[in-house]
Amino acid sequence: MSRFTHLLYLSGRTLLGLYFIVPAIMKVTSFGIHADYMAAHGMVFIPFFLSLTIILQLGGGVCLIAGYRQQLVSFVLAGLVLVISLVMHNFWGMEEGLQKAHELQNFVKNMAIMAGLLVLAGGVRWPDRVDES
Repeated sequence: MSRFTHLLYLSGRTLLGLYFIVPAIMKVTSFGIHADYMAAHGMVFIPFFLSLTIILQLGGGVCLIAGYRQQLVSFVLAGLVLVISLVMHNFWGMEEGLQKAHELQNFVKNMAIMAGLLVLAGGVRWPDRVDES
């Protein structure tokens, strides 16, 4: 892997890791607000699931940045993103308007994040040159 490709790969892993670490910290510092948001979406066992989400996001984000167990961690985080997207960004159950558009945007963004995680989970090795296959 070329130095530039390695830098891109590390940058991508770091950004994906931060995508999970920052929200985990926000959930810790404003646990009640996030619990209320989950309750508004009909979640059950909120303290358990919110705590589990914090642990997965914080631990998974750190593991991604460090490159530790990257394939397993990426797969688990992709599953977390899918569950969160289906439960918390259910745009299909909303009336037309700004809130529905906002939830649709979050859902699509999360699917893109999930796609990146699945690429990492697949352990794809990128070629050093365009003409390599």
